[in-house]
Amino acid sequence: MASTPSLLGRPVGSRGDQTRQRILEATLHCVAEVGYARATIREIARAAGMTSGSLYHYFPNKAELVKETFRDVARQTSPRFTAAVGSVDGVLDKLMAVLDEVARMIRDNPDVVPFDRAIRVESAADLHLAEESDTIVAAVHTVVAEILREADAQGILGSQVDVQAATNAIDVLLMGLYDHALTAPADTFHTTVHALKLLIRGMFFDQARIASL
Repeated sequence: MASTPSLLGRPVGSRGDQTRQRILEATLHCVAEVGYARATIREIARAAGMTSGSLYHYFPNKAELVKETFRDVARQTSPRFTAAVGSVDGVLDKLMAVLDEVARMIRDNPDVVPFDRAIRVESAADLHLAEESDTIVAAVHTVVAEILREADAQGILGSQVDVQAATNAIDVLLMGLYDHALTAPADTFHTTVHALKLLIRGMFFDQARIASL
């Protein structure tokens, strides 16, 4: 398995923790590459550098393994966006920080988006993950909605844009960006993010009001 920076990487305190971490990273990669149904325990174990029997000491079956991988990714997604937003001032810059973090997350680990999509599209009914944890998409939605409520409170949304409409519109744009990341070359994806930032800056906000703040 090719080595890529992982959202799952975090300090570990024992060899068992390190092995478990390696299994989760292998699961992320295999599901991203071939989908939930085709990602077998044998292939995941091979990617983790171990036998299937050894893997079963850590997880009882594939469903539980994939669930834990999903939960671990989801748990770390929201704090990334919260930290990105907290690092800047002004609602417009906060929204731009969300887009920058989307691009950074995909750059850091390109397996995350196809993994999340495979789980949501292919196996959600089987794994019941929607009942247990927010997806990456939901985490981004929550942060964006809060930013736009702040913009509305400051009176800097455009006169023909309300909070719900703006939130829905950005959700649609981000979902398109999310799908775009599955097929677009890295350079194309990042230029698309830049264009989307320009679009949001120009269309949603009252620039005169922003300038007066």
